[in-house]
Amino acid sequence: QVQLVESGGGLVQGGESLRLSCAYSGRTLYTTGWFRQAPGKEREFVAAISWNGARINYADSVKGRFTISRDNAKNTVYLQMNSLKPEDTAVYYCAPEVRFTVEPASKEGEYGYWGQGTQVTVSS
Repeated sequence: QVQLVESGGGLVQGGESLRLSCAYSGRTLYTTGWFRQAPGKEREFVAAISWNGARINYADSVKGRFTISRDNAKNTVYLQMNSLKPEDTAVYYCAPEVRFTVEPASKEGEYGYWGQGTQVTVSS
């Protein structure tokens, strides 16, 4: 059974940076994605990385500011978030794809085994 634990969230000012971590156990994961959910909104795709790091997909809203990476030796996927904006405020979740896909998916339905999330709050 796959288990994931997100960490690294916090309260920062606009323009600052945070690095989120997603530690997983159970098995080597397929593509792993980061999603976020702001209050009153649906969960949305942020970024995803294939199992070997060769393929990466970003939401347009974070391109050029966020970087996803993974270290399979440490069973961890990271999300480096730079130039944070108040609209990035949300609970951030990581999850693996439930089946293998060639290109990292952006649809929530392709993912499962969701963690508890980590809160990111960006003040203006």
